[in-house]
Amino acid sequence: MRKNAILGAVLGAMLATTAVQAADREIVIGYQAPLSGDRSQYGEMFRNAAQIKLEEFNTSGKLAGAKVAITFEDSKDDPKEARNIAHKFLDNSKIVGVIGDFSSTVSMAAGEIYAAEKMPQLSQTASHPDFTKLSPWQFRNITTQAFEGPYNADWIIAAGKKTAAVIYIQNDWGISALDGFVSGFKAKGGKITATEAFNPGNRDFRSILTKVARQKPDVIYLAMFYEEGAAFAQQREQLGIKIPLYGTSSLYSPKLIELGRESVEGLHLATTFTPDNPDPAVQTFVKEYAARFKSEPGMFAAQAYDAVGIMLDAVAKAGPSVTRESLRDALAATTGYPGVTGATSFDPVTREPAKALAKMMVKDGRFQVVTGP
Repeated sequence: MRKNAILGAVLGAMLATTAVQAADREIVIGYQAPLSGDRSQYGEMFRNAAQIKLEEFNTSGKLAGAKVAITFEDSKDDPKEARNIAHKFLDNSKIVGVIGDFSSTVSMAAGEIYAAEKMPQLSQTASHPDFTKLSPWQFRNITTQAFEGPYNADWIIAAGKKTAAVIYIQNDWGISALDGFVSGFKAKGGKITATEAFNPGNRDFRSILTKVARQKPDVIYLAMFYEEGAAFAQQREQLGIKIPLYGTSSLYSPKLIELGRESVEGLHLATTFTPDNPDPAVQTFVKEYAARFKSEPGMFAAQAYDAVGIMLDAVAKAGPSVTRESLRDALAATTGYPGVTGATSFDPVTREPAKALAKMMVKDGRFQVVTGP
């Protein structure tokens, strides 16, 4: 009897220890983003949204026996920094998947390393067509410029505009945005009057504006971010140029209106996220984000919120013993994830997301949905 009692006590202790170990198991997601430098505002939005989604997940009970943590690293939107972070994340055996980076250039620089070492990577904003072609380990939850460009081209043509000038940032993403729009516009019978590139960090567009205005295009199409977009619109206004502005979804941020004020009135763009969407999930996110961070979330925060949600949902499906390989497989099987940027499903071959875009314009000092052409 005593022997059985001792054996029972030993087994009980072992089971208790195992239960504690399971409960204490920590699964880590790496998140690389620009937290300093010229693009730090995007990294901050990503981190803010990620924290909200992580807390929701860890209190949801979806993953019994483990908790998930996110470790953030500052890439400074620099390819060299991104490669260093990739090696650091790969060396951490607790990290089973990575979210980021911000730009396509930096995401792809890190992605080459993740592809070689088989680490699943999900970018919330890398929209260069070649990103997911790196390997079966790359995913994204944002539409590509190969989709968005022709969509905007159709919109402009439907509005009766036949000629366009394109101003784009000189990097991999900007070139893909240029190519996507130009090919779509020409396919619909439109004419491109000019394509003008500018270097990242540039805020003086006066010479470009003067040159483009001489050709009198029906619209100017902007492939840039909100900081450049606000400066461009202000300088267009100062020069007395009345040519309408259309642009990529990268311009969609409350900061565009805050910086550009009246000069951005009438600017058109398409986006995956609208904070006015009455969907309860969207309104819950908008209210929580605004309460915590004293600002309304834009598309970039929403993209990060959904990217983290998709990754955590895949972790839950893979279970507390998730590995990098099982997480990749769970990500690839994502179908109809109900995010604030719409439902996301990954194509079984290309891993590209299926998304819908909403047409928006700046009117009366805020973004409003466009229901017509």
